[in-house]
Amino acid sequence: MDQKVEQPVDIDIAAPGGLRGATARARSRLRQIGLPGKLLLLTILFVMLAEVLIFVPSVANYRVNWLTDRLRSAQLASLAAEASPQGAVPQGLRDELLRMAQVRAVALKRDDQRQLILASDPMPAIDATYDLSPPSPDEMISPFSRRMTQIWDALKVLFSNGDRTLRVVGLPHEDAGVMIEVVLPEAPLRKAMLKFGMNILVLSIIISVFTAALVYFALSSLLVRPMQRIASNMQRFSERPEDASRIISPTERQDEIGTAERELAHMQSELHHLLNQRSRLAALGLAVSKINHDLRNLLANTQLLSDRLVSSPDPTVQSFAPKLIASLDRAIAFCNDTLRFGRAEEPAPRREIIPLRSLAEEVGDGLGLSPSTRVVLAIAVDDSLIVDADRDQLYRVLSNLVRNSLQAIESQRADGPGMITIAASRGSNATHIRLSDSGPGVPERARAHLFQAFQGSARKGGTGLGLTIARELVVAHGGDLRLVQHTAERGAVFEIDIPDRRAAA
Repeated sequence: MDQKVEQPVDIDIAAPGGLRGATARARSRLRQIGLPGKLLLLTILFVMLAEVLIFVPSVANYRVNWLTDRLRSAQLASLAAEASPQGAVPQGLRDELLRMAQVRAVALKRDDQRQLILASDPMPAIDATYDLSPPSPDEMISPFSRRMTQIWDALKVLFSNGDRTLRVVGLPHEDAGVMIEVVLPEAPLRKAMLKFGMNILVLSIIISVFTAALVYFALSSLLVRPMQRIASNMQRFSERPEDASRIISPTERQDEIGTAERELAHMQSELHHLLNQRSRLAALGLAVSKINHDLRNLLANTQLLSDRLVSSPDPTVQSFAPKLIASLDRAIAFCNDTLRFGRAEEPAPRREIIPLRSLAEEVGDGLGLSPSTRVVLAIAVDDSLIVDADRDQLYRVLSNLVRNSLQAIESQRADGPGMITIAASRGSNATHIRLSDSGPGVPERARAHLFQAFQGSARKGGTGLGLTIARELVVAHGGDLRLVQHTAERGAVFEIDIPDRRAAA
């Protein structure tokens, strides 16, 4: 008859159904357990670990005490045997004494002489010897090493078959004058240790469950439930932060949990007010944008009509027409700046290498500044100096700054000429631009909020949008715009740092 040979089956531990897959699934299930479940598992684990650390030394102690009791019983049996008349122990008495002592043989050791008192017939072979006598002063054995040896011997008894024969040497009590040596089977010792270990195990389980329950409920009420409440409130508040009823109500606790609740309530209140304010400002900004858009169109039509007044021969019209046109220009510029600032964000700079002098000249031409005008724009920039920036955005920055200087100089109502100077230099990885004017400087009330929209204007009727937009554009390049001088004697001086692309990154 042919026999079928089974081929070994290879198990791929990396496959989804292999060992690694099972481990991954177990870890995934463990991560899905909530905080109370993890707390319960860890509490039971740590309490059981503590019970194990108590259980093993207890079993080792019980083994030593049990063997010491056998030595005491053997000593009593030896005394009875020595008291026997004619110095001989009858067979029946010998068997009874050995049975009562639960040993197979008893020997005494006096003055380095060993005397066999009782012995069964036949004598079994000895498999292991244990010395329970206290160490002599010459022996260099630490109490810890002795204790670990006793624990190891106890574990060997527990995990053995119980068929060994043991030889035990020791003192039955501290003031004993002789050493007792007994030979006994291992089975009664193992049976007694198993019974004792089972009792200790049951008691340990009861204590562990009771202690784990107390620790779990204590930690659950003190930590887990408050943390669950905080986490649930954070999730609920994140769904509708504009709802004030979802702000957490802090308890009266004075510990870290109470501090976390109060800080969370404060943060949620601040966020709630901020979101409501942002919503109102967004609605207001939308309305202002619509109004500005329509107003700009109306002003543009009015500007077209006002241009016809320039050609009028009437002296009265000629006297107020320039003022009217200038007012309309300022109103249209205000509308354009407001609409531009109301955008969600400025586009990212599209940087390129551009000559700075030609860009500064375009700014002067755009604002109508020339050597023949009352305010002169002086450009102290070398023709070869370049800047790595977005051309349109840098034009807006310089245009806003020059326009502010021009308006500040014109507000002086002085008869003499004014001067605006643009100077620049190249650093190792950046271009430094310096813009100064001969105006009245920046007043103190404007310096506190110089780069804040609608708050940093230095002139009556201004919005402060020019400096705000200019700073945002410079910061978008990774640079900085700052006021370095603001005295009435020397005017205002602004400095701009535009780093190259690599330096900004």
